[in-house]
Amino acid sequence: MQTLITNVPANRIVDWDNFHAVFADCLGFPGYYGANMAAWIDCLTYADDAEARMVSRPVAKGAVLTLQIDEAAAFARRCPAQYAALVECAAFVNHRRVEVGQPPVIALLMVGSF
Repeated sequence: MQTLITNVPANRIVDWDNFHAVFADCLGFPGYYGANMAAWIDCLTYADDAEARMVSRPVAKGAVLTLQIDEAAAFARRCPAQYAALVECAAFVNHRRVEVGQPPVIALLMVGSF
């Protein structure tokens, strides 16, 4: 299975606005990105659909977009709500896809001591 790793500098995240700005920057969300978790889920649900243009570097069909969360432990302590939303919403993206017969498309790689 192919994977594309995208580094997410979680040390830049201090609140919800930063959370959405960092992910929009790292993943190249479209200009109309709503900066909320429903929009985050929508963008990443189509991470393997180049025609949808929801991320700037889509993965191939059947491949996985791995989000490498740098300094994950510090991020979890500093922003517990955003950390929990990241984990829950990444799981929801995959669940949503599996329910309609598509393979999971998102993986989280947590870097940093817990």
